[in-house]
Amino acid sequence: MVELKTDTSIDEMYAAGQVVGKALTAVREAAGVGVSLLELDEVAHQVLRDAGAKSPFLGYRPSFAPTPFPAVICASVNEAIVHGIPTKHRLRDGDLVSIDFGAELGGWVGDSAISFIVGRPRAADVRLVETAERALAAGIEAAVVGNRIGDIAHAVGTVCRGAGYGIPDGFGGHGVGRRMHEDPPVPNEGRPGRGLPLRHGMVLAIEPMLIGGGTDGYHAAPDGWTLRTDDGSRAAHAEHTVAITDSGPRILTAR
Repeated sequence: MVELKTDTSIDEMYAAGQVVGKALTAVREAAGVGVSLLELDEVAHQVLRDAGAKSPFLGYRPSFAPTPFPAVICASVNEAIVHGIPTKHRLRDGDLVSIDFGAELGGWVGDSAISFIVGRPRAADVRLVETAERALAAGIEAAVVGNRIGDIAHAVGTVCRGAGYGIPDGFGGHGVGRRMHEDPPVPNEGRPGRGLPLRHGMVLAIEPMLIGGGTDGYHAAPDGWTLRTDDGSRAAHAEHTVAITDSGPRILTAR
């Protein structure tokens, strides 16, 4: 069931989204060669504490997971696509890092992700990250009243496929509200004009995930959480929580 949010609720979700944006900015600024993923998790955790917010990630355990998630960020490096668990791994020059983060404030959730390169970037990685951001922007542009979920999916997929990248099947965006994952699902590929009509008050997480090698294959790592590319190529992930409004899409996790 899709819950339509009131304008007041969307404003409250914006407050949660600003905590998310602040944390992702802080994590990106703290990331550098030699910094561990656990240290980045602590940076994000401190932002939550300072804001009086909670983590919807910490302790989260969907049906596929062997254990509850043990951190407040997902930290996916290089060939990891999403859901990476922060460890003592220290970042190396040229690592491609994707950070996914959520915050719950006042009973509402914000969810967003960024990808960036530590140290000296490779041209191929720069293009991959820039394409993820372009795909996200295209999806947001399609998130208007009168369009359908398929229009968002088509916009995202067109950018990803047009650049020659793969898309992990079965993973994409979702509704956001009192819970991190709500209806409806928002695929990263689809046909325009299909699916649920977009209405004022819908709030969606739009999140392209790109596989650099061009194939769609992925597998779960031994930790049961991290998804990795089958071909060993690098991956990128970008995400914003977006409200559908009569005046156009409103990004609630703007940074």
